[in-house]
Amino acid sequence: MTPETSVVDPVCGMTVTMKPDTRTAAFEGKDFYFCSENCQAKFKADPAAYTDDQVPVNNHAVPEAAQYTCPMHSQILQDTSGNCPICGMTLEPVVATDEASPELANFTRRMWISAAAAVPLMILTMGALIGLPVRDWIGHELAGYLEFALATPVVLWAAAPFFQRGGASIMNRSPNMWTLISIGVAAAYGYSVVATFLPGVFPDAYQMGMGVGTYFEASVVIVALVFVGQVLELRARERTGDAIRALMDLAPKTARRISSDGTETDVPLADIVEGDKLRVRPGDAVPVDGVITEGTSSVDESLMTGEAMPVEKAAGDPVTGGTINKNGSLVMAAGRVGVDSVLAQIVTMVSNAKRSRAPIQGVADKIAAVFVPVVLAVSAASFVVWMIWGPTPALAYAITAAVSVLIVACPCALGLATPISITTAAGRGAQAGVLIKDAEALERMAGVDTLIVDKTGTLTMGKPALTDVVVLAKEDEAGILTLAAALEKGSEHPLAEAIVAGASVKGIKAGDIKEFASVTGKGVQGVVGGRKVALGNAAMMQDLGLKTDTAEERADALRATGKTAMFVAADGELIGIVAVADPVRDSTAAAIKELHAQGLRIIMATGDNERTAKAVADALGIDEVRAGVLPDDKRALVEQLQAEGCKVAMAGDGVNDAPALAVADVGIAMGTGADVAVESAGLTLLGGDLMGIVRARTLAAATVRNIKQNLFFAFAYNAIGIPVAAGVLYPFFGTLLSPMIAAAAMSLSSVSVITNALRLRRVQL
Repeated sequence: MTPETSVVDPVCGMTVTMKPDTRTAAFEGKDFYFCSENCQAKFKADPAAYTDDQVPVNNHAVPEAAQYTCPMHSQILQDTSGNCPICGMTLEPVVATDEASPELANFTRRMWISAAAAVPLMILTMGALIGLPVRDWIGHELAGYLEFALATPVVLWAAAPFFQRGGASIMNRSPNMWTLISIGVAAAYGYSVVATFLPGVFPDAYQMGMGVGTYFEASVVIVALVFVGQVLELRARERTGDAIRALMDLAPKTARRISSDGTETDVPLADIVEGDKLRVRPGDAVPVDGVITEGTSSVDESLMTGEAMPVEKAAGDPVTGGTINKNGSLVMAAGRVGVDSVLAQIVTMVSNAKRSRAPIQGVADKIAAVFVPVVLAVSAASFVVWMIWGPTPALAYAITAAVSVLIVACPCALGLATPISITTAAGRGAQAGVLIKDAEALERMAGVDTLIVDKTGTLTMGKPALTDVVVLAKEDEAGILTLAAALEKGSEHPLAEAIVAGASVKGIKAGDIKEFASVTGKGVQGVVGGRKVALGNAAMMQDLGLKTDTAEERADALRATGKTAMFVAADGELIGIVAVADPVRDSTAAAIKELHAQGLRIIMATGDNERTAKAVADALGIDEVRAGVLPDDKRALVEQLQAEGCKVAMAGDGVNDAPALAVADVGIAMGTGADVAVESAGLTLLGGDLMGIVRARTLAAATVRNIKQNLFFAFAYNAIGIPVAAGVLYPFFGTLLSPMIAAAAMSLSSVSVITNALRLRRVQL
């Protein structure tokens, strides 16, 4: 078997790529490549499971052969890096990696070298306009040679990637911005070389008293400006893999495996297979999906549900890889591992959704697809017309007109039009609490008609807080809180933390506790100041022989408003109820009212129970509620609404929201939430303020409008100059397009684009 072959490990089912350096063992005279030591052991136990056509490899972390795709055309898929044959964009890995972009470093170096050459070139050619007649000082001939010396390295070396892309666009019959840029730069440079070394072939109208004008500065400035746009774009695109990397980081790198003799060892996660017995200690992340076999604990499942409150777990309950064990020690049996795990499936969903999105730069290519053939046709027509009807020497006039059309048509600001607007808008958005990740999010945000919001951490603060203390006996509120806080101060449960924090805010100091005991799924009890105290649900009160019938009505009233109610008993008597809730953000109600005023339909999708979710929704005036939903359910809801023709924005803050954030037309993450939610979304509200969505829509409309204006400026000056360059004014006024005017037109288009983009800094949000 040859290197770099995709194969399937018949033990674990993992598809991986064999590499030359992965040989780990020679078994029975044959070379075999194993996913892991565990798979090697499985092979030794059952050699018949392996064939010559199914050879395991030893890199279990690689799910498939390294492949590259175009972020704009997902149908392009190849095994090596390069450029998209359709649009010329750089292909990026299908699976995100931690490696820095070599193209970014390369283009940055080329950009600075181009800029360094552009400055003296501009001084040489246009210095007289600012009182620096350098050409007069050193002489026209020497100035021409200096221009050639400065421009040649830029055009022949720095701009080489542009010529490669332009050539590919011609070979693939897919005209785009690189077609125009490469032809324009080549024409400007080639024309200038001839004008410098063979000025006699040009008509007198081009002599201008001091030789034929050149386009060296134009060719170099074009290259430098396009590199600026490319570097800005590459820096933004380098972050697109952060969501996937953040998801992968949730799973621990090792697991504590319990062997058949009872010994425990930490082993790489890749060595874990279905059926392995694993220890999950307090504070550890659950390594893989599986089922608890021993122990009880509360597990933070916000990875799946987005809810801050942990779920009580005992033997027989399922657990998900990446969730956090809060307190007790657990023993679990490994179930789904590798690509079959829930976390891996979420990674796949996010990766696929991110890869399917098309950036707004596609607008430029659509224009170029029409613009390029028209320019080439006009250039060819100009050549023919001047050859037939032009004055002597007809060939010189014909070549000059054809080349002038190509030069003036080159949209040097096209590569800068979108990145400069996005960069400026990102700065303005950050000032208003809106973090912009990509241009597509802004483009689509202006047209959104449906908003899906998560509850916990989006509408609410995402952290439980003490809200009510109900007195049921002779105790006062302070007395009830003193006892409750004393019971809960030793607990790590978020509800306990809320009670202790609430008591502290009220200036109540928790007492000392003795004989503390926690009853899984019911509550806690102990002795405080000589009194036997218990705090928990109705089941705990019943175990203590206390009736809660009369208090249930008041507890239900609290639950109806989305709160968690717990009973407090002391010395065999029910003395009170404490309630904890995740409070709604102060700005949420006003934000929802404003969004309704803008015509948005608002749907809450939450992993919380229906009673709590409906209580919050009714209080805020939310249109629809979908409760008890999991990550795949949220994603399915987004896709369902999109199938109905809705333009959907999804706002959330948890890992569970990541798939829906990625597949929505616009993903909006709360900056106070999980890193993966932030990385999966196109927009992030830095302070978690829902009013940021209102500000984001305003900024989106302004930015999209600005980009369209920039695209106009990138083409307008050139389009106006094309007929002049072709010579339509010559029969009437004897006017030909001066190289200086053409260069000024190209520079003016870039200045217009940059100036227009900077207006976004003053947008009122």
